Amino acid sequence: MPYLILVTVLWAFSFSLIGQYLAGQVDSDFAVLVRVAIAAAVFIPFTRWRGLPWRLLGGLWLAGALQFGVTYLCLYRSFAVLTVPEVLLFTVLTPIYVTLLDDSLAKRFNPWALFAALFAVGGGVIIRFKHIEGDYLIGFLLLQLANLTFAAGQVLCRQLLARYPTEQPLHRFFGHFFLGALLLAIPSYLLFGDAGKLPQSAVQWGVLGWMGLFATALGMFWWVKGSTLVDAGTLAIMNELHVPAGLLVNLLIWNRDADLKKLALGGAVIVASLWLNRFGRKMGRRLHPG
Repeated sequence: MPYLILVTVLWAFSFSLIGQYLAGQVDSDFAVLVRVAIAAAVFIPFTRWRGLPWRLLGGLWLAGALQFGVTYLCLYRSFAVLTVPEVLLFTVLTPIYVTLLDDSLAKRFNPWALFAALFAVGGGVIIRFKHIEGDYLIGFLLLQLANLTFAAGQVLCRQLLARYPTEQPLHRFFGHFFLGALLLAIPSYLLFGDAGKLPQSAVQWGVLGWMGLFATALGMFWWVKGSTLVDAGTLAIMNELHVPAGLLVNLLIWNRDADLKKLALGGAVIVASLWLNRFGRKMGRRLHPG
């Protein structure tokens, strides 16, 4: 779990950096393309092209296309019909998708993992909830597709590494993940990008570079590596920790308004969900020791 906690901290800073220096100033499709291109450039020099199971490589390309392709295409377009509070509220459903998809691929059902994920979602709702107004069905569906594909990419990577073990270390073939992401990031920018909204300052380019190297390249690498070391319930819950972590970073550095009571209560609920998940695993081992 240390890998997942480290990445949660990285991504907590990312939310604030995007909101402060990129959102509304730099074309979103260009920002995604730069992030993925930098990450691909980091891993391609180490990448093996032969001697690995084709199902493993194909699955990594698919996972990359899901997590940095479909997810971001839907996420950014949801802002056209949803307010920011609505977007943030609807993202808390990701842990449920992680749990259900992992159980589905493994052909099992773990009620404790699902319950813990739902409990974590409750913590996210406590922190993020705002009154929702207007017609938001289209935006809701777009965002749920984004949540689903982000969860699917995580679960797919986790399952691939478990089903196709290889003597090669992860960094020798993780470049395929970002090549898959480029398959959608490039045409997305060509079709929808705005060349008039490119970075205009060294700070904006610096933020993009930081996002590409740390949040995307190292962040996704450590997240996938960490996902193989925990159970699906813990992975689902870790998807919720970015909510209080992101708000805390934003509050401490940029002094944005935040409801500290909701932050503390929601964070406590999310941390408690980790305990629930561990308790459920222990109970399961006692009831089914074999």
